[in-house]
Amino acid sequence: MNKISSTSLIGGAVVVAMAVGLYLGVAKRGLPPEGLGMGLWRKIKRKKKPLRVYMDGCFDMMHYGHCNALRQARAVGDQLVVGVVSDAEIIANKGPPVTPMHERMIMVKAVKWVDEVISDAPYAITEDFMKKLFDEYKMDYIIHGDDPCVLPDGTDAYAVAKKAGRFKQIKRTEGISSTDIVGRMLLCVRERSVSDSHNHSSLQRQFSHGHSQKFEDGGSGSRSGTRVSHFLPTSRRIVQFSNGKGPGPNAHIVYIDGAFDLFHAGHVEILRVARELGDFLLVGTHNDQTISAKRGTHRPIMNLHERSLSVLACRYVDEVIIGAPWEVSKDM
Repeated sequence: MNKISSTSLIGGAVVVAMAVGLYLGVAKRGLPPEGLGMGLWRKIKRKKKPLRVYMDGCFDMMHYGHCNALRQARAVGDQLVVGVVSDAEIIANKGPPVTPMHERMIMVKAVKWVDEVISDAPYAITEDFMKKLFDEYKMDYIIHGDDPCVLPDGTDAYAVAKKAGRFKQIKRTEGISSTDIVGRMLLCVRERSVSDSHNHSSLQRQFSHGHSQKFEDGGSGSRSGTRVSHFLPTSRRIVQFSNGKGPGPNAHIVYIDGAFDLFHAGHVEILRVARELGDFLLVGTHNDQTISAKRGTHRPIMNLHERSLSVLACRYVDEVIIGAPWEVSKDM
């Protein structure tokens, strides 16, 4: 009798183990276990709540540093919701923005790592707004870079979120800031030459010291003076920004090229339209020497690698040719 019971128990355990293994196997492939309908299986899968994270910013004169911050924020969770601070809030806390609200919204929505966008977000995280984020938008965490974000009264803009234990921090992107970009633009008022290069450097240092708090937007302007960027990306950074996917065997490939200097809402729109013409959008970015020869020695403001990363971050772009020729040859 004991032998029979033991055998039954062992046999039952084997059957249960096989059933669990089968269940896990089909679950891993995303298929419902045998006997469980697809509708019910989807409901079960939906019960696993995605981790939603919130990041806000002015995103004025949006650059690849902003995009990299959004990429890092998206990696923290499953869904990234971005708040774009209103013009009025920026004016009250930092001074007037260079880029108006509607253009900043276009730029943020175009970033491939962004899932949702909230317009007219407050500059500081208040108790009421944090409650709205958690209750209405179902946020799990609030994210910001490791650079300090201080209000005019000297307090931390994210103090409330930190106190609630719902704050996570990411690394700021070195080598780029809105201050730096505006400083470069000031240098383009006249064409540079060797004789006046010292004066230009002095102007740029004065601008950086005098206005960094007004224009800084989460980048990394240097306290010792903003310099013209000599940023060079690593292969890892390019991979992080790239889709990593090529065109399908029968894909209609669309090619568009340009400087894409100071990547803006107009660039986003033309890339969106180009992408709609086919299945795969290939973008060529011209090198610095070509742009200088065609548009003047004071251009481009952003170097080739900076411009290429801004283009790669756009959700409508599938691949980028870095340093594309001015004219499309038969070999291309």
